[in-house]
Amino acid sequence: MVSTKIVTVDPLNPKEEDLRQAAKVLVRGGLVIIPTETVYGIAASMLNKQALERLYEIKNRPKDKPFSVLIDNKDRIEELARNIPIPAYKLADKFWPGPLTLVLKSKDGGSVGIRMPDDLIALKIIGLTGAPLACPSANLHGKPAPIDFEDAIKDFKGLVDLAIDAGTTKVGVESSVVDLTVEPINILREGAIKKEAINEVARKKTILFICTGNSCRSVMAQALLVKKLFEKKRHDVEVLSAGMMIGGFGATDATMEVLKQEGIDVSQHRSRKVTKEMIKKSDIILVMERLHEERILMLAPEAKNRVFLLKEFARIEDSNLDITDPIGRPFEFYEKVFAVIKEAVERITNII
Repeated sequence: MVSTKIVTVDPLNPKEEDLRQAAKVLVRGGLVIIPTETVYGIAASMLNKQALERLYEIKNRPKDKPFSVLIDNKDRIEELARNIPIPAYKLADKFWPGPLTLVLKSKDGGSVGIRMPDDLIALKIIGLTGAPLACPSANLHGKPAPIDFEDAIKDFKGLVDLAIDAGTTKVGVESSVVDLTVEPINILREGAIKKEAINEVARKKTILFICTGNSCRSVMAQALLVKKLFEKKRHDVEVLSAGMMIGGFGATDATMEVLKQEGIDVSQHRSRKVTKEMIKKSDIILVMERLHEERILMLAPEAKNRVFLLKEFARIEDSNLDITDPIGRPFEFYEKVFAVIKEAVERITNII
């Protein structure tokens, strides 16, 4: 038995010293009861084997049944998992931070459940600890997962080193659990997020158009494809666009004008720079020039089989598969570029 220290915190405005105290306990190999938005859990640093063994012992859990893991940053998913499928990135992008656990293939050949909680206290403690946390629910086998501190502490006082009392959890329902080690995905537990919402996101195809500045060519392609899909009553495709440069700018006047002639308004568009996160969640990445393809593969080599020149993917026969940047050119040149993109988009509407 140990002396369990209880620390009461304000869930909306926790004191930094209280969270640092919890992190220090975890770094030293201690166990800490922490709140998440779903239920209370017992946390141990994934970097401390003795802490993990102690956690298995007090939970009376078989060693061949791994703990779910909490992370504080979506990028950490790749520290814990391998061969991560595209639907995992889609689900993380949509529901993290939040009550969704993704079961993925682990680095050691087994499987691991990973979640980024939507809870200020949990996220800060993970960050201060500097490591992912094993964090099963703070209940004995056969008992419900605790949503308030009193239920979380009653069976573990004297077994954990520190316990954070933040009152009642804000969601109060366990996370939904999705197994992505199989295909199609398997929803192991329907918790705070419904099956329908999970399946809708996981099954939706994501198309990403890339150009240089995301102010003309990729804007045209995105707007046209969105219109075509709407006309076909297709709701199973997400269409994105981005550029290779820093974003924040609107579409060019000429781009707005050519699209206006199609009945499309892009006056609210703001350019954005492509990120690894966009690439990872995209099923098909369509670029305007070979140079864009090269830069995308430098940023994310794993996307090799998903990146295509737009004219190439649309099967437009041309000795030059690049679509030239119209920036700085006359309006007539914009119209020519638009005509090429329109033909390509009409073709790929029937492909995707």
